Amino acid sequence: MIVIHHNPDCGTSRNVLRFIRASGADPVVIDYLAQGWTRPQLLALLAAADLTPREALRTSKSPAADLGLLAPEVTDEQILDAMLAHPVLVNRPIVASPKGVRLCRPSETVLPLLDRLPDGPLCKEDGQMILNETGEILD
Repeated sequence: MIVIHHNPDCGTSRNVLRFIRASGADPVVIDYLAQGWTRPQLLALLAAADLTPREALRTSKSPAADLGLLAPEVTDEQILDAMLAHPVLVNRPIVASPKGVRLCRPSETVLPLLDRLPDGPLCKEDGQMILNETGEILD
């Protein structure tokens, strides 16, 4: 089973979801902006992905700067509290599969989490090719 913590308004998140589905998987899609997070859920997810709250903080296109979260003296606990209050502060997408948990930015970082690669060619929304016609991963 694959779980994607997804933001449907994010191009990277849409790419990752499309790549997962193209691999033949039927992922559980969690719209974390609508559902929010619980503290235990977010802590477990970050631990599994080997991320600190600061590493998982979305700093662009988010209220992180306005909330004063970018200052070095802000603690991980303060960032976590802000993420719980403002789910958009969590960078996305985060994908969990039997092969691991990771923040999938850029979107092709999801490929090692899949049981099988999608058939090529496979491109991002912007047209950048990720897999060629023979299914080889491109750099």
